[in-house]
Amino acid sequence: MAEQNLYHEITEEGFGIAIEKDGENIFEKQSEFQKTEVFNSRAFGKVLTLDGLMMVTEKDEFFYHEMIVHIPMLTHPNPKNILVIGGGDGGTVRELLKYDSVEHIDMVEIDEVVIEASKKYFPTVSCGLDDKRVSVLVQDAIEFIKDKKDCYDVVLIDSTDPIGPGVGLFNEGFYNNVKRALKKGGIVTPQTEGPFAQSENMKKTYELLRKVFKNVAPYCSPMPTYPGGYWSWGFCSDDIQAPSIDFKADKRADIISKTCKLYNPSLHGAVFQVPNFVKDLTK
Repeated sequence: MAEQNLYHEITEEGFGIAIEKDGENIFEKQSEFQKTEVFNSRAFGKVLTLDGLMMVTEKDEFFYHEMIVHIPMLTHPNPKNILVIGGGDGGTVRELLKYDSVEHIDMVEIDEVVIEASKKYFPTVSCGLDDKRVSVLVQDAIEFIKDKKDCYDVVLIDSTDPIGPGVGLFNEGFYNNVKRALKKGGIVTPQTEGPFAQSENMKKTYELLRKVFKNVAPYCSPMPTYPGGYWSWGFCSDDIQAPSIDFKADKRADIISKTCKLYNPSLHGAVFQVPNFVKDLTK
């Protein structure tokens, strides 16, 4: 296999992933924030990368989007107003729109190029971005959140790694602003990196989250095309405890799970039963 036909992502630890490309990039654009690229692959369909880092593939995106959305949404009793920070590919919004209770979604994405590429090349992922319940706001979420108070039932932080435009989303001031934007009983769920491939970043993230929220718990899922193949999200709230292994999801979960490839009610509490090394990283 020719080396030039491979996409590589190698971690700082010296390992990573390689995907065979099917031809040249079909989209490539540098914004003031990052470089967005899209290419075809034989194994995963279309692939979107930012500054060379894996973000979305057609074949496995459901692992990420179903996990970031359905765990907090089905734990909250009646989520109506939702904020998505990042998430320009639209997959998180698509999953949120499965809920009849949702009245409005603000999606705040800093880079319009990501939205542009996703709408053109990932229609099954971005299909909800034009829904009447969705406001797509192209701006810096750090500034957007500063004056918000008691606005949202659920906040999902669908960000990149803590580099480039994503670095400002990993500090205490930002999370204090997010907390203030929550309604009583609200839940925040950020992506919190890979327990194996990004262990130091993950540890720092949970140290930060525990400074801000009373209840913080990691949950994990496979993620085939992210380095290490294993990813995590954080369940954060001042008012609601993370689900336990015997958590009984309500009837919404049965309805939602019929639309999902990964999520089901039995999985809901089980994803919080994390390995010992993850407990050590996140304590």
